Amino acid sequence: MKYIPFIAVALMLGLGLYAILFNRNLIKIAIGLSIVESAVNLFLIALGYVKGAVAPIYTMAPAGKKMVLPTPQALTLTAIVIGLATTALLLSLIVMAYKHYGTLDVREMRRLRG
Repeated sequence: MKYIPFIAVALMLGLGLYAILFNRNLIKIAIGLSIVESAVNLFLIALGYVKGAVAPIYTMAPAGKKMVLPTPQALTLTAIVIGLATTALLLSLIVMAYKHYGTLDVREMRRLRG
């Protein structure tokens, strides 16, 4: 039961890498990159989880209770913000490529390079 998040990370990573490597549509490649980013975020949160621990937002935690590590949570929040900015930039580049080439297919863009 405790390995379920790591199995989900592996499945999401595989799905995202498949979408990045084997799709020709730029939008689907961007979706694959977003899935990989989500897998990394889930991995960071799963690493910082401590069973039976309290959230690190409490200033007066009960005595003898463990606290969940706040560092992976802070890294995940930072990764979400960076991922959002990267996705916005990638989608704007895809829109510009569509306006220039008239297609989202990578093979067609290579053929029209000329």
